[in-house]
Amino acid sequence: MKNYIVIGIKLTLATIVFFAGIYTLFIFGIAQIAPNQGKGIVVESNGKKFYKNIGQSFTDAKYFNSRPSAVGYNAAGSGGSNKGPSNPEYLAEVQKRIDTFLIQNPDIKANEIPADLVTASGSGLDPNISVQGAKVQIKRIAKTRNIEESKLEKLIAENTEKPLLGVFGPEKINVLQLNIGLDKLK
Repeated sequence: MKNYIVIGIKLTLATIVFFAGIYTLFIFGIAQIAPNQGKGIVVESNGKKFYKNIGQSFTDAKYFNSRPSAVGYNAAGSGGSNKGPSNPEYLAEVQKRIDTFLIQNPDIKANEIPADLVTASGSGLDPNISVQGAKVQIKRIAKTRNIEESKLEKLIAENTEKPLLGVFGPEKINVLQLNIGLDKLK
């Protein structure tokens, strides 16, 4: 029994040294070669600074809506809702988002709304939406801003990020970059 306790203590100490020291320094070193030394990608627009890699709240009819956030877009409290897909409270919240989207976008049917526009991501801070999520909002924004739909389609195409190495993940669009581009359209 004493032998197992000694082994357990040694394993605990080795794990603490590895994860609290070596692993942490390794990740810190990688962050130093990342853009902006791992502090996020800062974008300036109209004299304000925004983080491109953290979701922002866009609910104004003249902008592309962002993905909902379970944490109110608070980067200090990243996390999902932890409610399962059969939870009545969660289903009511998603239904409320669907209803709100349909009111804002009357030309769209409920079955045409991409899931990413009515469900929060695991972190609650996803800065991206799907290409389809952007396209279903074109009619509303074109009417609100009095812009041709073709210009919005071109803007979406210009801001579409391809999958990593052409195969890993779906195409996506950073909502902040898309809305900054939208403000620059005349």
